[in-house]
Amino acid sequence: MGQLVASGAVCMCTFGTAPGNLNATSQVTCLAEGKPAATIQDSTPINITPFGMCTTLSNPQVAAATAAALGVLTPQPCMMVAAGTWIPTKPTVLIGGKPCLTSESKLMCSYGGCISITVPGQMKVIV
Repeated sequence: MGQLVASGAVCMCTFGTAPGNLNATSQVTCLAEGKPAATIQDSTPINITPFGMCTTLSNPQVAAATAAALGVLTPQPCMMVAAGTWIPTKPTVLIGGKPCLTSESKLMCSYGGCISITVPGQMKVIV
């Protein structure tokens, strides 16, 4: 069982150097501990703050900087590009007609990173 994710949740990318925060904007009617509950649609750069520096060579900026540094990995600022929406773990639990986002959900970045929820933003609602 996972926890419902709400605005203020903390996320982490496998290729990021710092955590990012999630801001739920896909709906505003359902609240968890007074904060908007997130759905799988909250997956854009508007909803998720950058993860510090990106360290994957799949990112063209990192690859170019690393090549310029003669092969020494040179991280570049994270510019998260979601490869779709969050992968729902409870697709039958809907909020405003969209599957809810749980602490077990994953989001893939187009550059190969896997984004996961480390702190769900609320602790009372279990889905």
